[in-house]
Amino acid sequence: MTMKLRLSAFFAVLVTAAGCATITADDLNAVRTMAQNAQSAASDAQRQAGEARQMASGAQSTANQALSAANAAQACCDATNEKVDRMFEQSLSK
Repeated sequence: MTMKLRLSAFFAVLVTAAGCATITADDLNAVRTMAQNAQSAASDAQRQAGEARQMASGAQSTANQALSAANAAQACCDATNEKVDRMFEQSLSK
C-alpha cells in the first residue's frame, strides 16, 4: 500500500515537474522500469522479513526448551542438595 502511495506521489511530482513539456515513451518506460524495480525490491524485503520472522520464532522455541531444561536441572540439583543435607544431619545425630 505504501509502495503504491509512493509511486503515485512520484508520478505526481514527475508530472508537475514536467509542466507542459511532452513526456516521451522513453520517459514513461524509464519510470515504468523504476517502478518495477521498486516493486521487486519491496517483494524481496517482504520475503526476507518473513524468513527473519520464522528464524526468530525458531530461536524463541529453542530458548524456551533450554529454559525448561535448565529449570528441570535446577530442581534436580535442589532435590539432591536436600538429600545430602538430610544424610549429613542424620550422620551427625548418630
